[in-house]
Amino acid sequence: MIGHKPATMTIRAIDLFCGAGGSSWGARKAGVEIVAGFDMWLLAGKVYQDNFPEAKFYKGKLEYIRPQEIAEELGKIDLILASPECTNHSPAKGNHSRSEASRRTAFQVARFARILRPRWIIIENVVSMKNWDRYAPFIRHLENMGYHIREQTLDAANFGVPQSRKRLYIICSRKTEPPEIVPSPNATRRYASHIVNMNGKYNFSPLKDPKRAQATLERANRAIEALGPRRKFLLVYYGSDGSGAGGWQRLDAPLRTITTLDRFALVKPSKDGYKMRMLQVPELRAAMGLPEKFQIRHGSRRDQIRLLGNAVCPPVMTAIVRSLICGDEAEPLGSSSGLKK
Repeated sequence: MIGHKPATMTIRAIDLFCGAGGSSWGARKAGVEIVAGFDMWLLAGKVYQDNFPEAKFYKGKLEYIRPQEIAEELGKIDLILASPECTNHSPAKGNHSRSEASRRTAFQVARFARILRPRWIIIENVVSMKNWDRYAPFIRHLENMGYHIREQTLDAANFGVPQSRKRLYIICSRKTEPPEIVPSPNATRRYASHIVNMNGKYNFSPLKDPKRAQATLERANRAIEALGPRRKFLLVYYGSDGSGAGGWQRLDAPLRTITTLDRFALVKPSKDGYKMRMLQVPELRAAMGLPEKFQIRHGSRRDQIRLLGNAVCPPVMTAIVRSLICGDEAEPLGSSSGLKK
Protein backbone atom coordinates (compact mmCIF):
# COMPACT_ATOMS: atom_id res chain seq x y z
CA MET A 1 0.00 0.00 0.00
CA ILE A 2 1.21 3.51 -0.82
CA GLY A 3 -0.17 6.23 1.44
CA HIS A 4 -3.96 6.22 1.58
CA LYS A 5 -4.39 4.41 -1.77
CA PRO A 6 -6.15 1.03 -1.84
CA ALA A 7 -4.07 -1.92 -0.71
CA THR A 8 -5.09 -3.82 -3.87
CA MET A 9 -3.40 -1.31 -6.18
CA THR A 10 -0.22 -2.27 -8.01
CA ILE A 11 1.79 0.55 -9.54
CA ARG A 12 4.07 -0.77 -12.27
CA ALA A 13 7.23 1.10 -13.28
CA ILE A 14 10.09 0.95 -15.76
CA ASP A 15 13.46 2.65 -15.27
CA LEU A 16 15.07 4.26 -18.33
CA PHE A 17 18.84 4.85 -18.13
CA CYS A 18 18.60 2.74 -14.98
CA GLY A 19 22.30 2.25 -14.23
CA ALA A 20 22.75 0.15 -11.10
CA GLY A 21 19.18 0.88 -10.03
CA GLY A 22 19.11 3.63 -7.39
CA SER A 23 15.80 5.05 -8.66
CA SER A 24 14.27 1.59 -8.88
CA TRP A 25 15.40 0.75 -5.34
CA GLY A 26 13.80 3.92 -4.00
CA ALA A 27 10.56 3.41 -5.92
CA ARG A 28 10.33 -0.22 -4.84
CA LYS A 29 10.66 0.84 -1.21
CA ALA A 30 7.67 3.12 -1.83
CA GLY A 31 5.66 0.07 -2.87
CA VAL A 32 6.09 0.20 -6.66
CA GLU A 33 6.50 -2.96 -8.73
CA ILE A 34 9.64 -2.63 -10.86
CA VAL A 35 8.92 -4.23 -14.22
CA ALA A 36 12.02 -3.43 -16.28
CA GLY A 37 15.26 -1.48 -16.48
CA PHE A 38 16.97 -0.11 -19.60
CA ASP A 39 20.65 0.76 -20.00
CA MET A 40 23.33 0.49 -22.68
CA TRP A 41 26.04 -0.63 -20.20
CA LEU A 42 26.05 -4.42 -19.79
CA LEU A 43 27.85 -4.19 -16.44
CA ALA A 44 25.09 -1.94 -15.10
CA GLY A 45 22.60 -4.54 -16.32
CA LYS A 46 24.32 -7.30 -14.36
CA VAL A 47 24.20 -5.25 -11.16
CA TYR A 48 20.60 -4.28 -11.88
CA GLN A 49 19.50 -7.87 -12.39
CA ASP A 50 21.19 -8.95 -9.14
CA ASN A 51 19.11 -6.42 -7.24
CA PHE A 52 15.89 -6.67 -9.27
CA PRO A 53 15.59 -10.32 -10.29
CA GLU A 54 11.86 -9.83 -10.78
CA ALA A 55 12.44 -7.24 -13.54
CA LYS A 56 13.50 -7.60 -17.17
CA PHE A 57 16.62 -5.83 -18.36
CA TYR A 58 16.92 -4.35 -21.84
CA LYS A 59 20.44 -3.57 -23.04
CA GLY A 60 21.07 -1.01 -25.74
CA LYS A 61 20.47 2.57 -26.75
CA LEU A 62 16.86 3.62 -26.28
CA GLU A 63 16.91 5.07 -29.80
CA TYR A 64 17.04 1.49 -31.10
CA ILE A 65 14.33 0.08 -28.84
CA ARG A 66 10.72 0.30 -30.03
CA PRO A 67 8.37 1.34 -27.22
CA GLN A 68 5.48 -0.30 -29.10
CA GLU A 69 7.16 -3.67 -28.58
CA ILE A 70 7.86 -2.84 -24.93
CA ALA A 71 4.18 -2.07 -24.42
CA GLU A 72 3.24 -5.42 -25.92
CA GLU A 73 5.77 -7.31 -23.79
CA LEU A 74 5.24 -5.56 -20.45
CA GLY A 75 1.64 -4.43 -20.49
CA LYS A 76 0.38 -1.31 -18.74
CA ILE A 77 3.04 0.94 -17.18
CA ASP A 78 1.99 3.51 -14.60
CA LEU A 79 5.31 5.19 -13.85
CA ILE A 80 8.44 5.94 -15.86
CA LEU A 81 11.63 6.63 -13.93
CA ALA A 82 14.44 8.15 -16.00
CA SER A 83 17.93 9.54 -15.53
CA PRO A 84 19.04 10.67 -19.01
CA GLU A 85 22.75 11.04 -19.73
CA CYS A 86 24.05 13.91 -17.60
CA THR A 87 27.79 14.23 -18.35
CA ASN A 88 27.24 16.72 -21.16
CA HIS A 89 25.09 18.92 -18.91
CA SER A 90 27.41 18.81 -15.91
CA PRO A 91 29.77 21.71 -15.11
CA ALA A 92 32.26 19.00 -14.08
CA LYS A 93 33.03 18.62 -17.78
CA GLY A 94 34.59 22.08 -17.69
CA ASN A 95 35.38 23.67 -21.05
CA HIS A 96 35.30 20.42 -23.00
CA SER A 97 32.92 20.32 -25.96
CA ARG A 98 29.40 19.05 -25.33
CA SER A 99 27.64 16.28 -27.20
CA GLU A 100 24.20 17.45 -28.28
CA ALA A 101 23.31 13.88 -29.25
CA SER A 102 23.97 12.85 -25.66
CA ARG A 103 21.86 15.67 -24.22
CA ARG A 104 19.01 14.87 -26.56
CA THR A 105 18.64 11.42 -24.99
CA ALA A 106 16.16 13.17 -22.67
CA PHE A 107 13.67 13.19 -25.56
CA GLN A 108 13.69 9.38 -25.47
CA VAL A 109 11.72 9.66 -22.24
CA ALA A 110 9.01 11.53 -24.11
CA ARG A 111 9.10 8.99 -26.95
CA PHE A 112 8.46 6.13 -24.53
CA ALA A 113 5.83 8.10 -22.64
CA ARG A 114 3.91 8.85 -25.82
CA ILE A 115 3.41 5.13 -26.43
CA LEU A 116 3.23 3.77 -22.88
CA ARG A 117 1.13 6.68 -21.57
CA PRO A 118 2.15 6.34 -17.91
CA ARG A 119 0.25 8.32 -15.34
CA TRP A 120 3.49 9.59 -13.81
CA ILE A 121 7.06 10.36 -14.94
CA ILE A 122 10.01 11.23 -12.70
CA ILE A 123 13.15 12.49 -14.46
CA GLU A 124 16.42 13.04 -12.56
CA ASN A 125 19.45 14.97 -13.79
CA VAL A 126 22.10 17.48 -12.78
CA VAL A 127 20.78 20.94 -11.95
CA SER A 128 22.68 22.47 -14.88
CA MET A 129 20.40 20.59 -17.28
CA LYS A 130 18.21 23.71 -17.00
CA ASN A 131 20.91 25.66 -18.86
CA TRP A 132 20.52 23.45 -21.95
CA ASP A 133 19.05 25.42 -24.86
CA ARG A 134 16.62 22.55 -25.52
CA TYR A 135 15.43 22.35 -21.93
CA ALA A 136 12.41 24.64 -22.31
CA PRO A 137 11.25 22.86 -25.52
CA PHE A 138 11.67 19.54 -23.72
CA ILE A 139 9.41 20.69 -20.87
CA ARG A 140 6.85 22.06 -23.34
CA HIS A 141 6.92 18.73 -25.16
CA LEU A 142 5.93 16.92 -21.97
CA GLU A 143 3.25 19.50 -21.24
CA ASN A 144 1.82 19.13 -24.75
CA MET A 145 1.52 15.41 -24.04
CA GLY A 146 -0.86 16.26 -21.19
CA TYR A 147 1.43 16.27 -18.16
CA HIS A 148 1.34 18.70 -15.26
CA ILE A 149 4.96 19.37 -14.30
CA ARG A 150 6.89 20.40 -11.23
CA GLU A 151 10.60 21.17 -11.53
CA GLN A 152 12.34 20.93 -8.19
CA THR A 153 15.96 20.84 -7.00
CA LEU A 154 16.46 18.53 -4.03
CA ASP A 155 19.51 17.88 -1.87
CA ALA A 156 19.88 14.26 -0.78
CA ALA A 157 21.34 15.44 2.54
CA ASN A 158 17.85 16.65 3.51
CA PHE A 159 16.46 13.13 3.12
CA GLY A 160 18.72 11.30 5.55
CA VAL A 161 21.47 10.63 3.00
CA PRO A 162 25.02 11.27 4.32
CA GLN A 163 25.94 13.16 1.15
CA SER A 164 25.30 16.66 -0.13
CA ARG A 165 23.98 15.88 -3.62
CA LYS A 166 21.76 18.43 -5.35
CA ARG A 167 19.82 17.16 -8.34
CA LEU A 168 17.01 18.40 -10.56
CA TYR A 169 13.81 16.34 -10.53
CA ILE A 170 11.17 16.86 -13.22
CA ILE A 171 8.00 15.40 -11.73
CA CYS A 172 5.08 14.79 -14.08
CA SER A 173 1.46 13.75 -13.52
CA ARG A 174 -1.35 13.37 -16.05
CA LYS A 175 -4.08 14.02 -13.49
CA THR A 176 -3.05 16.80 -11.11
CA GLU A 177 -0.35 19.33 -10.35
CA PRO A 178 2.46 17.38 -8.62
CA PRO A 179 2.89 18.37 -4.98
CA GLU A 180 5.99 20.10 -3.67
CA ILE A 181 8.43 17.54 -2.31
CA VAL A 182 9.17 18.39 1.32
CA PRO A 183 11.67 16.38 3.39
CA SER A 184 10.28 14.73 6.48
CA PRO A 185 10.95 16.83 9.59
CA ASN A 186 11.90 13.56 11.27
CA ALA A 187 14.67 12.77 8.76
CA THR A 188 17.92 12.19 10.62
CA ARG A 189 20.79 14.39 9.50
CA ARG A 190 23.71 12.11 8.63
CA TYR A 191 27.35 12.93 8.03
CA ALA A 192 30.49 11.51 6.44
CA SER A 193 31.47 10.11 9.85
CA HIS A 194 28.45 7.78 9.67
CA ILE A 195 29.76 5.96 6.58
CA VAL A 196 33.53 5.94 7.09
CA ASN A 197 34.86 2.68 8.54
CA MET A 198 37.10 3.47 11.52
CA ASN A 199 37.68 -0.13 12.62
CA GLY A 200 40.91 -0.81 10.78
CA LYS A 201 39.28 -2.83 7.99
CA TYR A 202 41.18 -1.00 5.25
CA ASN A 203 44.91 -0.39 4.87
CA PHE A 204 46.48 3.07 5.14
CA SER A 205 49.71 4.41 3.69
CA PRO A 206 51.86 7.30 4.94
CA LEU A 207 50.59 10.71 3.89
CA LYS A 208 54.13 11.98 3.36
CA ASP A 209 55.11 9.39 0.82
CA PRO A 210 57.83 10.46 -1.67
CA LYS A 211 55.45 9.55 -4.49
CA ARG A 212 52.60 11.66 -3.08
CA ALA A 213 51.58 14.58 -5.28
CA GLN A 214 52.46 18.01 -3.92
CA ALA A 215 48.86 19.16 -4.41
CA THR A 216 47.67 16.36 -2.10
CA LEU A 217 50.08 17.43 0.62
CA GLU A 218 48.94 21.04 0.26
CA ARG A 219 45.32 20.00 0.72
CA ALA A 220 46.26 18.03 3.83
CA ASN A 221 48.28 20.91 5.25
CA ARG A 222 45.35 23.29 4.84
CA ALA A 223 43.12 20.87 6.71
CA ILE A 224 45.64 20.37 9.54
CA GLU A 225 46.08 24.12 9.86
CA ALA A 226 42.31 24.65 10.08
CA LEU A 227 41.50 21.73 12.40
CA GLY A 228 44.62 21.53 14.48
CA PRO A 229 46.69 18.36 15.02
CA ARG A 230 45.32 14.93 15.89
CA ARG A 231 42.08 15.30 13.91
CA LYS A 232 40.76 13.04 11.15
CA PHE A 233 39.49 14.61 7.93
CA LEU A 234 38.77 13.89 4.27
CA LEU A 235 40.75 15.02 1.27
CA VAL A 236 38.58 15.92 -1.74
CA TYR A 237 39.90 15.40 -5.25
CA TYR A 238 38.48 16.51 -8.62
CA GLY A 239 35.57 18.67 -9.58
CA SER A 240 34.30 21.89 -8.05
CA ASP A 241 35.29 22.01 -4.41
CA GLY A 242 33.37 25.10 -3.44
CA SER A 243 34.67 28.59 -2.80
CA GLY A 244 37.49 28.50 -0.29
CA ALA A 245 36.95 24.81 0.54
CA GLY A 246 40.64 24.09 0.13
CA GLY A 247 40.41 20.51 -1.14
CA TRP A 248 39.31 18.91 2.15
CA GLN A 249 36.24 18.52 4.32
CA ARG A 250 35.27 17.74 7.90
CA LEU A 251 33.80 14.39 8.89
CA ASP A 252 30.98 16.08 10.83
CA ALA A 253 29.26 17.21 7.61
CA PRO A 254 27.57 15.33 4.76
CA LEU A 255 30.02 13.95 2.22
CA ARG A 256 30.40 16.19 -0.80
CA THR A 257 28.93 14.95 -4.05
CA ILE A 258 30.15 11.53 -5.16
CA THR A 259 31.27 11.53 -8.79
CA THR A 260 32.24 8.75 -11.18
CA LEU A 261 35.90 9.15 -10.15
CA ASP A 262 37.76 8.11 -7.01
CA ARG A 263 37.40 11.39 -5.14
CA PHE A 264 37.69 11.03 -1.35
CA ALA A 265 40.55 10.03 0.95
CA LEU A 266 40.45 9.62 4.71
CA VAL A 267 43.42 11.07 6.58
CA LYS A 268 44.10 10.19 10.21
CA PRO A 269 46.93 10.90 12.66
CA SER A 270 49.06 8.08 14.06
CA LYS A 271 52.18 7.72 16.19
CA ASP A 272 54.14 7.53 12.93
CA GLY A 273 52.60 10.65 11.42
CA TYR A 274 49.52 11.13 9.28
CA LYS A 275 48.25 8.24 7.16
CA MET A 276 45.67 8.12 4.40
CA ARG A 277 43.55 5.82 2.27
CA MET A 278 40.85 6.26 -0.36
CA LEU A 279 37.25 5.63 0.63
CA GLN A 280 36.10 2.18 -0.46
CA VAL A 281 33.06 1.00 -2.41
CA PRO A 282 31.02 -0.11 0.66
CA GLU A 283 31.53 3.34 2.20
CA LEU A 284 30.51 5.12 -0.99
CA ARG A 285 27.50 2.82 -1.34
CA ALA A 286 26.39 3.86 2.15
CA ALA A 287 27.00 7.51 1.25
CA MET A 288 24.52 7.11 -1.63
CA GLY A 289 21.84 5.94 0.80
CA LEU A 290 22.02 2.37 -0.48
CA PRO A 291 21.78 -0.44 2.12
CA GLU A 292 24.35 -3.19 2.65
CA LYS A 293 22.04 -5.69 0.96
CA PHE A 294 22.31 -3.76 -2.32
CA GLN A 295 24.71 -5.94 -4.30
CA ILE A 296 27.60 -4.60 -6.38
CA ARG A 297 29.46 -7.79 -7.31
CA HIS A 298 30.53 -7.06 -10.89
CA GLY A 299 33.24 -4.95 -12.44
CA SER A 300 36.46 -3.41 -11.18
CA ARG A 301 36.63 -0.98 -8.29
CA ARG A 302 36.73 1.83 -10.83
CA ASP A 303 33.62 0.45 -12.55
CA GLN A 304 31.78 0.21 -9.23
CA ILE A 305 32.64 3.80 -8.31
CA ARG A 306 31.38 4.90 -11.71
CA LEU A 307 28.11 3.03 -11.11
CA LEU A 308 27.66 4.75 -7.75
CA GLY A 309 28.61 8.17 -9.07
CA ASN A 310 25.93 7.91 -11.75
CA ALA A 311 23.24 6.62 -9.39
CA VAL A 312 20.20 8.23 -7.78
CA CYS A 313 19.97 8.30 -3.98
CA PRO A 314 17.06 5.94 -3.17
CA PRO A 315 15.68 7.85 -0.15
CA VAL A 316 15.06 10.88 -2.34
CA MET A 317 13.21 8.80 -4.93
CA THR A 318 11.17 7.08 -2.21
CA ALA A 319 10.03 10.47 -0.90
CA ILE A 320 9.14 11.71 -4.39
CA VAL A 321 7.14 8.63 -5.32
CA ARG A 322 5.21 8.65 -2.05
CA SER A 323 4.46 12.37 -2.30
CA LEU A 324 3.51 12.17 -5.95
CA ILE A 325 1.15 9.24 -5.63
CA CYS A 326 -0.37 10.18 -2.29
CA GLY A 327 -0.85 13.74 -3.48
CA ASP A 328 -2.68 12.67 -6.62
CA GLU A 329 -6.33 12.97 -5.60
CA ALA A 330 -7.76 12.11 -9.02
CA GLU A 331 -9.76 9.00 -9.80
CA PRO A 332 -8.15 5.63 -8.92
CA LEU A 333 -6.00 3.95 -11.48
CA GLY A 334 -8.55 1.26 -12.21
CA SER A 335 -8.02 -2.23 -13.59
CA SER A 336 -6.47 -0.93 -16.81
CA SER A 337 -3.60 0.58 -14.84
CA GLY A 338 -2.52 -2.38 -12.83
CA LEU A 339 -5.29 -2.89 -10.26
CA LYS A 340 -5.08 -6.50 -9.10
CA LYS A 341 -8.21 -8.58 -9.49
